[in-house]
Amino acid sequence: MIKLSGKSIQILNVCLNSTSTISVLDFIKKNIAKKSGFFLTTPNPAFLVKAQEDKVFRQILNKADVSLPDGVGLLWASRFLRTEPRLEERVTGADLVEAILKTAEEEGWKMGLVGARRGEKKAVKVLLSRLKRKYPRLKVEALELVKNWPQRDYQLILVAYGMGKQEKWIWENRKKVKGTGFLAIGRSLDFLTGFSRRAPEKMQKLGLEWLWRLIQDPRHIERVYLSCLVFPWLVFKEKFKCSCPFAGCREDREPPLCDISGRRES
Repeated sequence: MIKLSGKSIQILNVCLNSTSTISVLDFIKKNIAKKSGFFLTTPNPAFLVKAQEDKVFRQILNKADVSLPDGVGLLWASRFLRTEPRLEERVTGADLVEAILKTAEEEGWKMGLVGARRGEKKAVKVLLSRLKRKYPRLKVEALELVKNWPQRDYQLILVAYGMGKQEKWIWENRKKVKGTGFLAIGRSLDFLTGFSRRAPEKMQKLGLEWLWRLIQDPRHIERVYLSCLVFPWLVFKEKFKCSCPFAGCREDREPPLCDISGRRES
Protein backbone atom coordinates (compact mmCIF):
# COMPACT_ATOMS: atom_id res chain seq x y z
CA MET A 1 0.00 0.00 0.00
CA ILE A 2 1.21 3.51 -0.83
CA LYS A 3 1.55 5.52 2.37
CA LEU A 4 0.02 8.92 3.03
CA SER A 5 2.55 11.74 2.85
CA GLY A 6 3.25 13.61 6.06
CA LYS A 7 3.77 12.64 9.68
CA SER A 8 1.50 11.53 12.50
CA ILE A 9 0.98 12.76 16.03
CA GLN A 10 -0.70 11.33 19.08
CA ILE A 11 -3.34 13.04 21.25
CA LEU A 12 -4.80 11.14 24.22
CA ASN A 13 -3.26 7.90 22.93
CA VAL A 14 -4.95 8.23 19.52
CA CYS A 15 -2.92 8.68 16.32
CA LEU A 16 -3.84 11.47 13.89
CA ASN A 17 -2.36 12.42 10.52
CA SER A 18 -1.07 15.91 9.93
CA THR A 19 -1.97 16.28 6.27
CA SER A 20 -4.23 18.03 3.75
CA THR A 21 -7.30 17.19 1.70
CA ILE A 22 -5.21 17.25 -1.50
CA SER A 23 -2.75 14.71 -0.05
CA VAL A 24 -5.61 12.46 1.06
CA LEU A 25 -7.20 12.47 -2.40
CA ASP A 26 -3.81 11.64 -3.92
CA PHE A 27 -3.44 8.77 -1.42
CA ILE A 28 -6.89 7.40 -2.36
CA LYS A 29 -6.28 7.67 -6.12
CA LYS A 30 -2.91 5.94 -5.97
CA ASN A 31 -4.12 3.07 -3.80
CA ILE A 32 -7.20 2.49 -5.94
CA ALA A 33 -4.95 2.43 -9.03
CA LYS A 34 -2.71 -0.13 -7.29
CA LYS A 35 -5.76 -2.07 -6.03
CA SER A 36 -4.45 -1.71 -2.50
CA GLY A 37 -7.05 -1.80 0.25
CA PHE A 38 -7.02 0.80 3.01
CA PHE A 39 -9.00 2.05 6.00
CA LEU A 40 -9.61 5.77 6.53
CA THR A 41 -11.41 7.44 9.44
CA THR A 42 -12.08 11.04 10.49
CA PRO A 43 -12.01 11.34 14.29
CA ASN A 44 -13.32 14.42 16.08
CA PRO A 45 -12.86 15.29 19.80
CA ALA A 46 -15.82 13.10 20.82
CA PHE A 47 -14.07 10.12 19.20
CA LEU A 48 -11.00 10.66 21.36
CA VAL A 49 -13.12 10.84 24.51
CA LYS A 50 -14.94 7.63 23.60
CA ALA A 51 -11.58 5.99 22.85
CA GLN A 52 -10.48 6.54 26.45
CA GLU A 53 -13.32 4.34 27.68
CA ASP A 54 -13.50 1.85 24.80
CA LYS A 55 -10.13 0.16 24.38
CA VAL A 56 -11.22 -1.86 21.33
CA PHE A 57 -12.35 1.33 19.59
CA ARG A 58 -9.02 3.00 20.42
CA GLN A 59 -7.05 0.06 19.05
CA ILE A 60 -9.05 0.10 15.81
CA LEU A 61 -8.52 3.84 15.37
CA ASN A 62 -4.80 3.33 15.83
CA LYS A 63 -4.72 0.59 13.20
CA ALA A 64 -6.45 2.73 10.56
CA ASP A 65 -4.19 3.65 7.65
CA VAL A 66 -5.32 7.27 7.82
CA SER A 67 -6.94 9.21 10.69
CA LEU A 68 -7.92 12.73 9.66
CA PRO A 69 -8.57 15.44 12.28
CA ASP A 70 -12.20 16.51 11.88
CA GLY A 71 -12.69 19.22 14.50
CA VAL A 72 -11.09 22.51 15.47
CA GLY A 73 -10.75 21.13 18.99
CA LEU A 74 -8.06 18.77 17.71
CA LEU A 75 -6.11 21.66 16.19
CA TRP A 76 -6.37 23.51 19.50
CA ALA A 77 -5.21 20.43 21.42
CA SER A 78 -2.23 20.02 19.07
CA ARG A 79 -1.13 23.60 19.73
CA PHE A 80 -1.80 23.36 23.48
CA LEU A 81 0.15 20.09 23.79
CA ARG A 82 2.86 21.38 21.41
CA THR A 83 2.83 18.24 19.32
CA GLU A 84 5.46 17.77 16.60
CA PRO A 85 4.36 18.28 13.95
CA ARG A 86 1.34 20.44 14.71
CA LEU A 87 -2.04 19.74 13.18
CA GLU A 88 -2.40 22.68 10.82
CA GLU A 89 -5.48 21.73 8.80
CA ARG A 90 -8.85 20.36 9.76
CA VAL A 91 -10.02 17.83 7.15
CA THR A 92 -13.79 17.67 7.55
CA GLY A 93 -15.59 14.47 6.65
CA ALA A 94 -18.28 16.30 4.67
CA ASP A 95 -15.78 18.23 2.53
CA LEU A 96 -13.66 15.15 1.96
CA VAL A 97 -16.63 12.96 0.97
CA GLU A 98 -17.85 15.62 -1.47
CA ALA A 99 -14.40 15.73 -3.10
CA ILE A 100 -14.28 11.92 -3.22
CA LEU A 101 -17.70 11.68 -4.89
CA LYS A 102 -16.68 14.19 -7.57
CA THR A 103 -13.46 12.26 -8.19
CA ALA A 104 -15.28 8.92 -8.21
CA GLU A 105 -17.69 10.21 -10.86
CA GLU A 106 -14.79 11.42 -13.02
CA GLU A 107 -12.72 8.25 -12.57
CA GLY A 108 -15.60 5.80 -12.90
CA TRP A 109 -14.99 4.14 -9.53
CA LYS A 110 -17.58 1.65 -8.34
CA MET A 111 -18.66 2.51 -4.81
CA GLY A 112 -20.58 0.80 -2.04
CA LEU A 113 -22.46 2.49 0.78
CA VAL A 114 -23.63 1.02 4.07
CA GLY A 115 -25.26 2.39 7.21
CA ALA A 116 -26.70 5.59 5.72
CA ARG A 117 -30.08 6.69 7.13
CA ARG A 118 -29.75 3.95 9.80
CA GLY A 119 -29.93 1.33 7.04
CA GLU A 120 -33.69 1.85 6.51
CA LYS A 121 -34.24 0.68 2.94
CA LYS A 122 -36.82 3.29 1.91
CA ALA A 123 -34.70 6.15 3.25
CA VAL A 124 -31.58 4.67 1.66
CA LYS A 125 -33.30 4.57 -1.73
CA VAL A 126 -34.22 8.25 -1.40
CA LEU A 127 -30.63 9.11 -0.47
CA LEU A 128 -29.30 7.16 -3.47
CA SER A 129 -31.69 8.93 -5.83
CA ARG A 130 -30.55 12.31 -4.51
CA LEU A 131 -26.91 11.31 -4.88
CA LYS A 132 -27.43 10.22 -8.47
CA ARG A 133 -29.26 13.45 -9.27
CA LYS A 134 -26.29 15.40 -7.96
CA TYR A 135 -23.69 13.09 -9.52
CA PRO A 136 -25.37 11.58 -12.62
CA ARG A 137 -22.43 9.36 -13.62
CA LEU A 138 -21.68 8.11 -10.11
CA LYS A 139 -21.62 4.32 -9.73
CA VAL A 140 -22.88 3.67 -6.21
CA GLU A 141 -24.92 0.93 -4.52
CA ALA A 142 -26.22 0.49 -0.99
CA LEU A 143 -25.04 -2.77 0.52
CA GLU A 144 -28.43 -3.14 2.22
CA LEU A 145 -30.01 -3.41 -1.24
CA VAL A 146 -27.68 -5.95 -2.88
CA LYS A 147 -26.86 -9.59 -2.27
CA ASN A 148 -23.36 -10.94 -1.66
CA TRP A 149 -21.75 -7.50 -1.53
CA PRO A 150 -18.21 -8.92 -1.08
CA GLN A 151 -18.50 -10.24 -4.65
CA ARG A 152 -19.42 -6.86 -6.15
CA ASP A 153 -15.84 -5.61 -6.69
CA TYR A 154 -16.05 -2.10 -5.22
CA GLN A 155 -13.14 0.32 -5.32
CA LEU A 156 -14.49 2.22 -2.29
CA ILE A 157 -17.02 1.49 0.44
CA LEU A 158 -18.41 4.39 2.49
CA VAL A 159 -19.50 3.34 5.98
CA ALA A 160 -21.99 5.65 7.73
CA TYR A 161 -23.02 3.92 10.97
CA GLY A 162 -21.65 6.70 13.16
CA MET A 163 -18.90 6.95 15.76
CA GLY A 164 -17.50 3.65 16.91
CA LYS A 165 -19.94 1.36 15.17
CA GLN A 166 -18.68 2.25 11.68
CA GLU A 167 -15.01 1.70 12.57
CA LYS A 168 -15.79 -1.65 14.20
CA TRP A 169 -17.85 -2.68 11.16
CA ILE A 170 -14.92 -1.88 8.87
CA TRP A 171 -12.48 -3.81 11.04
CA GLU A 172 -14.75 -6.86 11.05
CA ASN A 173 -15.49 -6.77 7.30
CA ARG A 174 -12.32 -5.41 5.66
CA LYS A 175 -10.84 -8.86 4.99
CA LYS A 176 -13.92 -10.05 3.10
CA VAL A 177 -12.65 -8.19 0.03
CA LYS A 178 -9.25 -7.39 -1.44
CA GLY A 179 -8.16 -4.09 -2.90
CA THR A 180 -11.10 -2.10 -1.50
CA GLY A 181 -10.80 1.18 0.37
CA PHE A 182 -13.05 1.64 3.41
CA LEU A 183 -13.99 5.13 4.59
CA ALA A 184 -15.79 5.86 7.87
CA ILE A 185 -17.88 8.93 7.03
CA GLY A 186 -20.50 9.46 9.76
CA ARG A 187 -23.36 11.74 8.64
CA SER A 188 -21.47 13.35 5.76
CA LEU A 189 -23.92 12.11 3.10
CA ASP A 190 -26.86 13.61 5.00
CA PHE A 191 -25.37 17.07 4.39
CA LEU A 192 -24.69 16.38 0.72
CA THR A 193 -28.18 15.02 0.01
CA GLY A 194 -30.25 17.59 1.91
CA PHE A 195 -31.34 15.44 4.87
CA SER A 196 -29.42 17.85 7.11
CA ARG A 197 -28.06 21.36 6.63
CA ARG A 198 -24.45 22.28 7.35
CA ALA A 199 -23.67 25.29 9.45
CA PRO A 200 -23.14 28.58 7.60
CA GLU A 201 -19.58 29.06 6.40
CA LYS A 202 -18.81 31.69 9.04
CA MET A 203 -19.81 29.29 11.81
CA GLN A 204 -17.68 26.56 10.23
CA LYS A 205 -14.62 28.83 10.19
CA LEU A 206 -15.21 29.77 13.84
CA GLY A 207 -15.51 26.13 14.81
CA LEU A 208 -19.15 26.50 15.85
CA GLU A 209 -20.68 23.69 13.80
CA TRP A 210 -21.42 21.89 17.08
CA LEU A 211 -23.68 24.79 18.11
CA TRP A 212 -25.50 24.71 14.77
CA ARG A 213 -26.13 20.96 15.08
CA LEU A 214 -27.33 21.37 18.65
CA ILE A 215 -29.82 24.03 17.60
CA GLN A 216 -31.08 21.80 14.78
CA ASP A 217 -31.25 18.68 16.93
CA PRO A 218 -31.03 18.89 20.76
CA ARG A 219 -30.21 15.16 20.84
CA HIS A 220 -26.64 16.19 20.02
CA ILE A 221 -26.23 17.48 23.57
CA GLU A 222 -24.20 14.43 24.61
CA ARG A 223 -21.77 14.90 21.70
CA VAL A 224 -21.42 18.58 22.61
CA TYR A 225 -20.74 17.65 26.24
CA LEU A 226 -18.00 15.22 25.21
CA SER A 227 -16.39 17.60 22.71
CA CYS A 228 -16.66 20.91 24.55
CA LEU A 229 -16.28 19.90 28.20
CA VAL A 230 -14.79 16.43 28.64
CA PHE A 231 -12.26 16.66 25.79
CA PRO A 232 -10.64 19.96 26.92
CA TRP A 233 -10.47 18.60 30.47
CA LEU A 234 -8.68 15.44 29.31
CA VAL A 235 -6.25 17.48 27.19
CA PHE A 236 -5.54 19.73 30.19
CA LYS A 237 -4.81 16.66 32.30
CA GLU A 238 -2.57 15.26 29.57
CA LYS A 239 -0.65 18.53 29.40
CA PHE A 240 0.18 18.49 33.07
CA LYS A 241 0.44 14.70 33.39
CA CYS A 242 -2.19 14.54 36.11
CA SER A 243 -4.35 11.61 37.08
CA CYS A 244 -8.03 11.98 36.35
CA PRO A 245 -11.23 9.90 36.74
CA PHE A 246 -11.46 8.96 33.04
CA ALA A 247 -10.09 5.65 31.81
CA GLY A 248 -7.00 6.08 29.66
CA CYS A 249 -5.94 9.40 31.23
CA ARG A 250 -3.48 8.36 33.91
CA GLU A 251 0.18 8.58 34.79
CA ASP A 252 0.91 5.13 33.33
CA ARG A 253 -0.28 6.18 29.88
CA GLU A 254 0.37 3.94 26.92
CA PRO A 255 3.68 4.41 25.06
CA PRO A 256 3.59 6.25 21.72
CA LEU A 257 1.92 4.28 18.94
CA CYS A 258 2.70 6.35 15.85
CA ASP A 259 5.78 6.08 13.68
CA ILE A 260 6.62 8.30 10.73
CA SER A 261 4.32 6.32 8.45
CA GLY A 262 1.47 6.86 10.87
CA ARG A 263 0.49 3.36 11.89
CA ARG A 264 1.68 0.18 13.47
CA GLU A 265 1.45 -3.02 11.52
CA SER A 266 -1.87 -4.71 12.17
